[in-house]
Amino acid sequence: MNLLKSLVSISFITMFSRILGFIRDLIIASFFGIGAETDSFFIAFRLPNLLRRIFAEGAFSQAFIPILVEYKNNKCDRDTRIFISYISGLLILILTIITLIGILVAPWIIYIIAPGFIYASDNINLTFYLLRITFPYILFISLASLSSAILNLWNYFFIPAFTPTLLNISMIISVLLLSQYCQPSIIALAWGVFIGGILQLLYQLPFLYKIGMLVLPVISFYNKGIYKVIKLIIPALIGVSVSQISLIINTIFSSFLQSGSVSWMYYADRLMEFPIGVLGVALSTILLPALTKSFSIGNYKRYQFLIDWGLRLCFLLALPCAIILGILSEPLIISLFQYGNFTAYDVLMTKNALIAYSIGLIGFIIIKVLAPGFYSRKDTKTPVKIAIITLILTQLMNLIFIKSLKHTGLALSISLAACFNALMLYWKLRCKKIFIPLPGWRKFFLKLITSLTTMIIVLLLILNFMPIWDQGNMLMRIIRLLLVLFAGLITYFTTLFFFGFRLHDFSKQIN
Repeated sequence: MNLLKSLVSISFITMFSRILGFIRDLIIASFFGIGAETDSFFIAFRLPNLLRRIFAEGAFSQAFIPILVEYKNNKCDRDTRIFISYISGLLILILTIITLIGILVAPWIIYIIAPGFIYASDNINLTFYLLRITFPYILFISLASLSSAILNLWNYFFIPAFTPTLLNISMIISVLLLSQYCQPSIIALAWGVFIGGILQLLYQLPFLYKIGMLVLPVISFYNKGIYKVIKLIIPALIGVSVSQISLIINTIFSSFLQSGSVSWMYYADRLMEFPIGVLGVALSTILLPALTKSFSIGNYKRYQFLIDWGLRLCFLLALPCAIILGILSEPLIISLFQYGNFTAYDVLMTKNALIAYSIGLIGFIIIKVLAPGFYSRKDTKTPVKIAIITLILTQLMNLIFIKSLKHTGLALSISLAACFNALMLYWKLRCKKIFIPLPGWRKFFLKLITSLTTMIIVLLLILNFMPIWDQGNMLMRIIRLLLVLFAGLITYFTTLFFFGFRLHDFSKQIN
């Protein structure tokens, strides 16, 4: 299997999904602006999203994929189908209970994650209602993620990568068609989330049938594979939950800040999530099964090489993204969001958060490469310990930064903590002699820094000749933005080419 080709395929479709997500956010910003109602929706959607990262993309995938690899490599198809049937049954049972409880106790959940909303009765009641609509999303998206994990292991990478676009499409259509029938109109967004979750699950079922892995869920606890997954998932749940608890605490802090703070952080986070999704999630998606397979067959040389390959791609692609987000933060936000009710003040506040987030971008993406190094070995305890330390550090920084930097301080805390987390994961991999960097890193960094410096100079020079960014319509703004981006990236990759970097070299090495 050509891992670089798979990475490009996943990154391309993820990029399409993220662009569609930007269109969705642009429509939300234009229709609803920044204020109490949008804060209510983002808070209501945050909890199902956090649970999705815990049960779907986080702990469950980390525990499920290594065991599924064992079944696929060492068992017959019948045993694999039985294992999937039992796992899906158990997942449905647990998540149905969680969903029902969440709907029933929605007010208490909001009191916990956004206590600042208590002082605005209209906001709190609307948030209750929105949370009850969006909460079942966790059930549908977790089953969709189970399907994605199976399809990825059978090398059907394109299908799971395309699946998130259905949520964006659903939310866009809901805003355009349903908002006029909802009072307040922001409720249409919640129904878009609900419908999008169902669509993401249904879309993948025909492809599961094609590979012979579409099974009826069965609730049973008498399966060795189930016990193995549970054994791995408990520490993984703690580890993933720690990072999500950190986000919940940040929501608590932001609910006491100026109205709009939650939305400013949301839009900044959306811009940062673009490179994380296109590169970080794509790398994690292909590395975890590949590392698990290499470890299971005892090919430790390839195991170490996969991590080294992933890290070099991280630095090669994530660092220019971080610099671009920092330098072009204002043009990006104005070109994408400053329309309708999204004001110049909202641009300034979102820009501050985005610059703070960009500092930690490299840390977020490196975590996506290093963490699978532990999970593929069925070591979920080490990342948990690091996550707990990171949580404590994040909240200490929140207390230090929030007084003077407000919502920007919360974003900065998350970024610095991500870099710390990445460093700790790297240190542990080295201490346990799981990973030893291959030769050539010193020359690699020297060439990389020179190329980045050249790109920065070109970007700053071009920006001096650009007109005010809020002039012109959306098309003109985006064209100007794309020209600046194109000039910066061409400079960067041309300089790399001059230093001898070739894309096909990465492809040959990994294969």
